[in-house]
Amino acid sequence: MAVVADLHVLRVFCGTGGRGGNRLGVVSRGATVVGERQRSAVAAKLGFSETVFVDDPDRGVVDIYTPSVRLPFAGHPLVRHLGTGVDVLRPPAGDVSTWQEGDFTWIAGRADWAAGRELRQQASAAEVDRLPAPPPGTGFLYAWAWQDESEGAIRARAFPRRGDAVIEDEATGAAALLLAHTLGRAIDIRQGVESQILARPRPDGWIEVGGRVALDEVWTL
Repeated sequence: MAVVADLHVLRVFCGTGGRGGNRLGVVSRGATVVGERQRSAVAAKLGFSETVFVDDPDRGVVDIYTPSVRLPFAGHPLVRHLGTGVDVLRPPAGDVSTWQEGDFTWIAGRADWAAGRELRQQASAAEVDRLPAPPPGTGFLYAWAWQDESEGAIRARAFPRRGDAVIEDEATGAAALLLAHTLGRAIDIRQGVESQILARPRPDGWIEVGGRVALDEVWTL
């Protein structure tokens, strides 16, 4: 892999105390990685659930890849700090507002941007935990159960089932967005091993998703 840019390795949707979170690769000078084929190769080599290429940091233009497909929208690549003070991110799906509340970074997206994910309710959190990885079947599965329905507390696990090396996602913002839209209420999701995702619908139809972000390390590609 040629030297093209710095890669910031983040953990997004960390739990309390900074634990957990889904690892994310952020290619700081994305414009130096030209074309979908080259970007796909970089994302596959890195092997993170998603890698985001920052094409224009001043305008917030970004491009998102899994190890096997390009995504028009995804939650955990957008719930992060660009370090440039922008308040709008621009993935292919459309403009995404972003802001900070305490130690949580937030974005707002549309439920139709998260289409193609199956939300499957389980009878209990223990049943979610007992699922094999991945469960039989094809297509993105988001298995969830109430931990405390009155408090909006949810236990969840996510299985992309794309045929690549990512068997289970530690934290998934787009699926959380879709679940909050479907339930029509604010939810507090504990996903994977130690990750936390907050999601809440707005009256205008947009869904807000928030979480903590931690920087693990900086690499050179």
